[in-house]
Amino acid sequence: MENLTKTERIILTLGEEIVSGKYVPGAALPSEAELCEQFGTSRNIIREVFRSLIAKRLMEMKRYRGAFVTQRNQWNYLDSDVLQWALAHDHDPRLIAAMNEVRTLVEPQIARWSAERATPGDLAQIENALNDMVKNHLDREAFNQADIRYHEAVLASVHNPVLQQLSVAISQLQRAVFERTYMPDTGNMPKTLEEHKALYDAIRHQDPDAAELAAQSMIASSTQRLKDIM
Repeated sequence: MENLTKTERIILTLGEEIVSGKYVPGAALPSEAELCEQFGTSRNIIREVFRSLIAKRLMEMKRYRGAFVTQRNQWNYLDSDVLQWALAHDHDPRLIAAMNEVRTLVEPQIARWSAERATPGDLAQIENALNDMVKNHLDREAFNQADIRYHEAVLASVHNPVLQQLSVAISQLQRAVFERTYMPDTGNMPKTLEEHKALYDAIRHQDPDAAELAAQSMIASSTQRLKDIM
């Protein structure tokens, strides 16, 4: 939490307490006065914290009654903080399954567009990440970082600024899935690397159909691994 403002630190603390279940959906949050005392701060800062948590859809203000935690299905899971807290504290496999469905929906189309639009510079970024995956396939953290960079590079190559806004959330959900499905064993890792190379080759050859198939194959393998561990 270094280099954060006091307001940001309180947002992170209170937001995580909500998502972790310290304050359950429908429950009242402490009053402004209580929070001022708890965090040793002013009402203005607490109001700013509330505005941020309302924007994340974690809480709502009820007239004359104060602040209340919203229902889980209203939370903004595309907010990277909310997603990070949910993944850290919510061990409900349905959340990961829901995220995997989002991948199933968007990644094959992203792959198609990448094959149609990737520039030589984009290809170099994808290839660099792929090479790092190969090089670090026995190092879980380094491999996952390279895997995320690979997918971010594919997404960037689509050159769609709106999709780019989603990239933080997509990266978070990929990280969550990858951390649960990283398997360096001989049966799995060669297949994973092969799938990523197949997608890179399809993009390089500007073959949208092959790119879409490669993305679908990658997601099918990931989904199978998720089923095996859930």
